[in-house]
Amino acid sequence: MLAEMDHGKAPNILIVDDDTGLRNCIADYLNGEGYSVACAHDGPAMDRSLNSVQVDLVLLDVMLPGEDGLSICRRVVDGRGPPIIMLSAAGEEIDRVIGLELGADDYLAKPCSPRELLARIRAVLRRRTDGNPLVAPPRSYQFSGYTLDVPRRALRGPDGVTILLSAGEVALLLAFVAAPRQILSRDRLIENTMGADADVFDRAVDVQISRLRRKLNHGALNEVIRTVRGLGYIFDAKVTRN
Repeated sequence: MLAEMDHGKAPNILIVDDDTGLRNCIADYLNGEGYSVACAHDGPAMDRSLNSVQVDLVLLDVMLPGEDGLSICRRVVDGRGPPIIMLSAAGEEIDRVIGLELGADDYLAKPCSPRELLARIRAVLRRRTDGNPLVAPPRSYQFSGYTLDVPRRALRGPDGVTILLSAGEVALLLAFVAAPRQILSRDRLIENTMGADADVFDRAVDVQISRLRRKLNHGALNEVIRTVRGLGYIFDAKVTRN
């Protein structure tokens, strides 16, 4: 199926990776799925592409010659550039957390299946398209005495102490604060945090929500995340955005 944005034009994906074989393999696959693809082997080549064509999403490798991918990610995000999916052979959780804290929209460990990569691309583009691209996204959310710093992916409690959250817990919390006092099904939470085609069981989501709920209930006067039997979950708090 041809991939299209709302204006009917195929999304343009920029692949930034110094591995020529892998870069070409991903490009061929995405071209076959209807995407327009450009390639760059390092930061300067990426900058030239960003300055010459409209890029809807960047696939960015962490290990690059010269300026590394994490540094590139930071400056692209600070410059309000296109969404970024980080790619890295490093699959440890701490590496994913660093990438997400710098503002990447998603993170995939290499090697990854083409289908999973495609699902993540579609999910990120859908999230950006569903929102208004002309309006800057919130930089922070406040609820029940908590403050969620979006660029830093950091949660500060009512006592001012930073609460450690895993990357999955941050993704879930972002999904909740974006839709306060709305019932969110498990399927919707999985799609919003891991992609529409993610192979995730309901029980895995329940476990992550249980952990997040315990951390939030420790400082809140009332339960913030409530279970709605048979339907999903609701974030029962007033949320303000800045």
